[in-house]
Amino acid sequence: MTRHLFGTDGIRGTANTEPMTAETALRVAMATALQFRRGDHRHRVVIGKDTRLSGYMLEPALTAGFISMGMDVVLVGPLPTPAVAMLTRSLRADMGVMISASHNPFQDNGIKLFGPDGYKLSDEVEMAIEARLERPFAPDLAHAADLGRASRMEDATGRYIEFVKNTFPRHQRLDGLKIVVDCANGAAYKVAPKVLYELGADVVPIGDHPDGININKDCGATATKLLQDTVVAEGAHLGIALDGDADRLIMVDEAGRRIDGDQLMGLVASSWAADGKLKGGGLVATVMSNLGLERHLGGIGLKLVRTPVGDRYVVEHMREHGYNVGGEQSGHIVLSDYSTTGDGLIAALQALAVIQAAGKPVSEVCRVFDPVPQKLTNVRFAAGSKPLDMAEVQEAIRDGEGRLNGSGRILIRKSGTEPVIRVMAEGDDESLVNQVVGDIADTIRRVASEQPALEQTVGAAE
Repeated sequence: MTRHLFGTDGIRGTANTEPMTAETALRVAMATALQFRRGDHRHRVVIGKDTRLSGYMLEPALTAGFISMGMDVVLVGPLPTPAVAMLTRSLRADMGVMISASHNPFQDNGIKLFGPDGYKLSDEVEMAIEARLERPFAPDLAHAADLGRASRMEDATGRYIEFVKNTFPRHQRLDGLKIVVDCANGAAYKVAPKVLYELGADVVPIGDHPDGININKDCGATATKLLQDTVVAEGAHLGIALDGDADRLIMVDEAGRRIDGDQLMGLVASSWAADGKLKGGGLVATVMSNLGLERHLGGIGLKLVRTPVGDRYVVEHMREHGYNVGGEQSGHIVLSDYSTTGDGLIAALQALAVIQAAGKPVSEVCRVFDPVPQKLTNVRFAAGSKPLDMAEVQEAIRDGEGRLNGSGRILIRKSGTEPVIRVMAEGDDESLVNQVVGDIADTIRRVASEQPALEQTVGAAE
């Protein structure tokens, strides 16, 4: 069976259009409740959200679906995705739900599901939930006296703040550090500045005034210019950028230069290896991670294991093979000693611990390897078109591989969360890499713009 509803990170789409409608959210909750109902105990689900306007629509729809199946609902309001995962385990809930489209613009939203262990669901469980959506729910509805109840957890924010602070080394403080933190007008707008302040930092918060439509808009981990400019203007030691649901981290050094997930993973893994804390003999990353990271790790006797794109696949490999550091170049960093999923705040604190111990500028501490020139371009395409299937695109990819001639690599993939094709290449010759990516991207754009018209013409002729 092929998944149609779930992508690489739950269900995602434009708010108030399928599948992100109140009706579908209601049905997803009902199907998921059936999947996780086990035993005669009172079942419970934790529901969190980010700051998108459409959260006000999806939260009550999901709540109604779970209640109709006899599950109690604990509402925690705007909190990071990893907070929902943590609270699901802490409260011994049967499952957790995060309403968020992560780094996407406000008009999108999504539903991320966690099992009772705080981990994202496997492909098999997601397919089982999709299968349940095809069956009638009437026979399984709770009796009137067995309906669930909804309650709001007032101390959820405080619980998560203390949990995150306790991951920072007890003998260290952030005193003396001036930190700009960009909350992306998202789920961490309250908790991120408080965590850093309570650990001793001089905090300059930005992106901390959400209004329902400004989440990720010109701010956060995917748009760091505001953070870079603010760090320089404030004379700060560093900047921290989170995304809309705070499971992603990008940092900025004192000169306003970006520090991506590859550098941060390399920093933490190297430090933990020196302290005897690293498990698995290396770290787990995706096919997108820079070749420079792999070379750096090899130079200090560690290995880099690559998985398909998606932090869920990284976590699955970490669990199966005993690693405790993994993540993505984009900033999803999973430190399994502390969290079951990517947590931007926890990753930031681990990097800050290394920075404080070194007593050197962030630019020196956090640049652990020289990246191989890499170029990534995102190409949007119209729904219904399949440009990657076209011979012209395949020929452009083969041509690019031939021009790199074994001195680099090309990675072309369709996003699992939005109608985008990601074109990436890396190699030692930066100019050639840029040319190859540009030529492939241009071909995809041209074919994608022509294909819907071609399909319409063929359909009319038939």
